[in-house]
Amino acid sequence: MIGLLNGHVESVDADAALISVGGVGYEVRMPAADLSSLHAGQETRVFTSLNVSQDAVTLYGFLTQASKRMFLQLQKVSGIGPKVALSLLSTLPPDRLARAVADGDAAALAKAPGLGKKGAQKIILELKGSIDLSQIEGSAAPAAAQVDTGSMQVVEGLMSLGWRQQDAEHAVHEVCVEEHIETPLTNQDIPRVLKLALSALDRGR
Repeated sequence: MIGLLNGHVESVDADAALISVGGVGYEVRMPAADLSSLHAGQETRVFTSLNVSQDAVTLYGFLTQASKRMFLQLQKVSGIGPKVALSLLSTLPPDRLARAVADGDAAALAKAPGLGKKGAQKIILELKGSIDLSQIEGSAAPAAAQVDTGSMQVVEGLMSLGWRQQDAEHAVHEVCVEEHIETPLTNQDIPRVLKLALSALDRGR
């Protein structure tokens, strides 16, 4: 079982990062917010979970233990697999996701693509009372060096214009990769990335 990678980020795309460890490249699928914090050339530590199915062997990764714990906990719910669990963590950070479960907020959970209201209600029914909020909320944020406040500002700006958080995060990540804009974003980069991301979102309508 591969539980942790300490290595060099070779590349980042919309769904996964390629991390080189000891000359071996691992393709790691990660939540959108974690991917937006990574850039090629960076050294990083990723907590991982290996999923083996009939069709594929997939490595999922997270910048915090809290995200990994939540990812594994979600899969204890009948009918919830790794893809939906990752979608949930791309929609809500682990602390907000845990709070939504604790508060019975099905509407917040149902925003995740591929879930739906019934799936959200099932998660609440099966996990409410079993999630240690203090453990999740106490370690939900990545290390300060990995938090990209510039990207967060752009995402918040796009959300204020009516775009969904997941779509906004995806657009910001895509623009940074395509235009070779390094993250964390500087104050000078923010207006440019906001304009490019908005154009990308408009084209995708």
